[in-house]
Amino acid sequence: MALNVTGGAFLTETLDIISQSLTIPVLIILLIIFVLAVIYLGSVIAEYGSRKKVPVEQIEQIIYDINNASSIENVNDIIVNSGLPKSDKQILSKIANSTTLTKKSREAIARKLVDYEEEKIDNKLEKTDIITRIGPTLGLMGTLIPLGPGLAALGSGDINTLASSLTVAFDTTVVGIGAGALAYCEGKVRRKWYDKHLSDLDSLSDAILDYLEQHSDYNG
Repeated sequence: MALNVTGGAFLTETLDIISQSLTIPVLIILLIIFVLAVIYLGSVIAEYGSRKKVPVEQIEQIIYDINNASSIENVNDIIVNSGLPKSDKQILSKIANSTTLTKKSREAIARKLVDYEEEKIDNKLEKTDIITRIGPTLGLMGTLIPLGPGLAALGSGDINTLASSLTVAFDTTVVGIGAGALAYCEGKVRRKWYDKHLSDLDSLSDAILDYLEQHSDYNG
């Protein structure tokens, strides 16, 4: 045992001090991430009410309209007058107006614009992903840290200290798992929305690139 080894007592005492010193930071961070999870829930609800829902039939119609457009100005009109989100309109308009570029350059800028949109989405999802991962971890830490003093108190017959330690342990477990579960659900819902959003954007950008390629006036 470590206690029977030279310096073992010092090592165990040091570990105990480090462990107990983490109690307050763990509790504070748990409270913060739980509050953030609740705030993100409100933002998900708000986004659900404000986001533009574009059915697949409308995306199909826009692609047909782009394919049958008489000019690049007509393509721009189709984009502007569509029911797409404002950010999508801006991206698609930039692609449509890249007529001075060569074919490969147009494809490069289209890919870059779509990738940048995906990067913004990943940054937004990253917040809930972090809570999903660290919430249960901090909950487990908050469970184990008080058990040391609690078990020591049990050995000396101090039931009150044991009860207090167990209360903290169970509370941190519930808060950590609750924050992680809430953030997981939020991320899952948002990821479903954004996957469709990126799929629509990718399809429409391909349709515009195909239109520019099929019309010799716009080929580089």
